Amino acid sequence: MRFLIDECLHESLVGVAHDAGFEAMHVNHLGLSGKPDWSLAERIVHGEFTFVTNNRVDFIRLFGKMELHAGLIIIVPNAVPDLQQALFRAALKFVEGKDLVNSVIEVTLKTGTVLCVRYDLPAR
Repeated sequence: MRFLIDECLHESLVGVAHDAGFEAMHVNHLGLSGKPDWSLAERIVHGEFTFVTNNRVDFIRLFGKMELHAGLIIIVPNAVPDLQQALFRAALKFVEGKDLVNSVIEVTLKTGTVLCVRYDLPAR
């Protein structure tokens, strides 16, 4: 599994993924910052990345139109880098050993507890 981290999330999430044994890159490192979401989605599919973002609305719409994708992780709360890292670590533990093809993982924080929810997109 290889991750592409969106520009709306901190670059330190790349290190979190590496520390957990995953390959990861940040949009900024690929010269893709500021690109329109549809253009970014093409790169995500072409590179077979599992995309990690905070931009739920746009990427649910884009990934919902795809026949096949390597997965989408949405970190729901808009948070400071330390909290983003903690939420991403929880997501990485949750997805370990799972196939994320055509899946979405939404990571939320409810009363101090991290909650990861998985569903199919597009719906089967």
